[in-house]
Amino acid sequence: MVETFPRAVRCLDPVFIPLSDGVRLAATIWLPEDAAEKPVPVVLEMIPYRRRSGTVWRDLLMHPYVAGHGFACCRVDLRGSGDSEGLLDDEYTEQEFDDAEEVIAWLAAQPWSTGAVGMTGISWGGFNALQVAARQPPALKAIIALCCSDDRYADDVHYYGGALLTEDAMWSSFMLALGALPPDPQIVGPRWREMWEERLAATTCWSETWLRHQRRDAYWRRGSVCEDFSKIQVPVYAISGWDDTYTNAVPRLLAGLSGPRKGLIGPWTHLYPFLGNPGPAIGYIQEAIRWWRHWLEGEDTGLLDEPMLAAWITEPHAPRPFYPDHPGRWVGEPMWPPHDRAPTVLHLNASGLGAAAEPGRTLVLRSPVTAGRDCGRYGGYGGTVPDMPGDQRREDGIGLAFNTAPLEADLDLLGAPVVEIEGVSDEPLATLTIRLCDVAEDGTSTLATWGALNLSFRDGFAEPKPLVPGERFRARIVLNDLGRRIPAGHRLRLVLADQHWPILWPAPRMATLRFDSGAGRLLLPVRPQRADETAPTFPPPETSAGVPYVETEPERHTRAIKIEAGSGREIMTLASDHGRQILTDRAVTTASRVVDRMEIVEGDPLSACLDTSWVYAFQSGEADVETRSHVTLTADAERFRLRWRLEAREKDKLTFEREGEAWIARDHL
Repeated sequence: MVETFPRAVRCLDPVFIPLSDGVRLAATIWLPEDAAEKPVPVVLEMIPYRRRSGTVWRDLLMHPYVAGHGFACCRVDLRGSGDSEGLLDDEYTEQEFDDAEEVIAWLAAQPWSTGAVGMTGISWGGFNALQVAARQPPALKAIIALCCSDDRYADDVHYYGGALLTEDAMWSSFMLALGALPPDPQIVGPRWREMWEERLAATTCWSETWLRHQRRDAYWRRGSVCEDFSKIQVPVYAISGWDDTYTNAVPRLLAGLSGPRKGLIGPWTHLYPFLGNPGPAIGYIQEAIRWWRHWLEGEDTGLLDEPMLAAWITEPHAPRPFYPDHPGRWVGEPMWPPHDRAPTVLHLNASGLGAAAEPGRTLVLRSPVTAGRDCGRYGGYGGTVPDMPGDQRREDGIGLAFNTAPLEADLDLLGAPVVEIEGVSDEPLATLTIRLCDVAEDGTSTLATWGALNLSFRDGFAEPKPLVPGERFRARIVLNDLGRRIPAGHRLRLVLADQHWPILWPAPRMATLRFDSGAGRLLLPVRPQRADETAPTFPPPETSAGVPYVETEPERHTRAIKIEAGSGREIMTLASDHGRQILTDRAVTTASRVVDRMEIVEGDPLSACLDTSWVYAFQSGEADVETRSHVTLTADAERFRLRWRLEAREKDKLTFEREGEAWIARDHL
């Protein structure tokens, strides 16, 4: 930790940034004390997660440090969130982008600003950094986008491979409770209650909107920068971690963009790399400063002499529910995708994965609806939360598995494996899931990567086409990118399944799929090992001082699986209590907890039920409130049933309640 910097820092809070329609956005700005005499570039982050009581934990570790090295950092609450005026009614709206352009212009015009602005953020903030860059505001000179996606349909928290993610309803429950919190009376004064009541009156469950767009239509294309990469002309630094769910966007951005770009993929989950969870952490803030100096100040920091992609190659280790760190090493790729290698092809034979096709047998797949139980959570946070994939031997045993012989030499994989396959289904709707595992000599099976495809979308995600029972289909399934070493003596195992609960919502009826031996092939992204290569290096993490706080209730996380042998009912419960903290520098108390419950009965895909609840508590000044969300998703053969409820309490007295229900037709799901 570093608490003294080259330039002394002052904090401006609150700052209200005026917009053309009269709405004011609340911001915190850190900048050098002498910025009026020596103006500085500005780094902007705009997200809805409450800058003074939500993201303050990471903000104070990061933004003052960057400011102390000669920049202004501006953290803005989106319209309708935190202490900002107006209403927030969805993710990534045109209003959000309009607001961002106005904020960028305002920052560029401040007397302490040089006029050069960078935009950054993780998750939501990474998405809108890309989306705003595509609008080409004149003052925006570069961005750093972390743990986000260029494609809102392909791999956000809503759909994956054309199948519905249960994470969709979990995310809407989170936003339902968080978005219903009031602004801080210490910041907005007596207006806090009026603003709160306005928010509550406008509150709804966003999953209803998302469920009405089950194919890749105009709703998802808007804000997906992959629709036209040429619109992004500023330099882009794309960053993620292998344990995050947004890794695939990094290589896609490197391949799709034509301007200056750089990629970094470490061992981490959905966190900034200086927090490094799982580790090892790196000095991300110092790396970001190098980026900003290069593109906002015109200083040659050597970035363009370094590999386009720095990636962590994970070393083999046994699966665990969470990881303090991942062993491995850094490698660098001068270009992505590499121009000097072709994939290694293995055929899916009845005898296993082989170099040549071996026709002659028919292989049958009919997975139980509980297949997928040991594959972790889609939006996992595996550094301390027990939601990462476990030993895959059970999953392997109930799927259709193809093994290699023990490897004679180490094998490095970097990139996205692909499976091309032909088969026949007895049902018009089916989802094919594919897992690639590293099988140790003692039989332990570790999930290396996976992918899935709702086979109705085998010809594209815009126009689904059901399977014709008994008629042969062809599908190409791109698995998630990975960076991993498979050591000599281990085996690679490819496993097919047609269920992936509780990550993907099951099809209405259980299908039986048939494949001919040798009619499928696996394309592996093998990276040649080079003895003379120089590995990228990063300094250890440095941060500014974090927010001072007192923890009055500890953090606790559990994952429980209950199996009722008689009924065949299986219930998975993920519970995270994030504790209670008093932020002593601002007299604010926060607390939150979530319970996600997924239930299904063996043999009955229509029994699937997701129940997700959040509780948020906030105390500041006159406000002593708690919001509670409850979202339940079920389905019959034709429709999804979404039910939700929101409660707001003051001093434990119910003061507001609203609930809703929607039946939404299943569109090839």
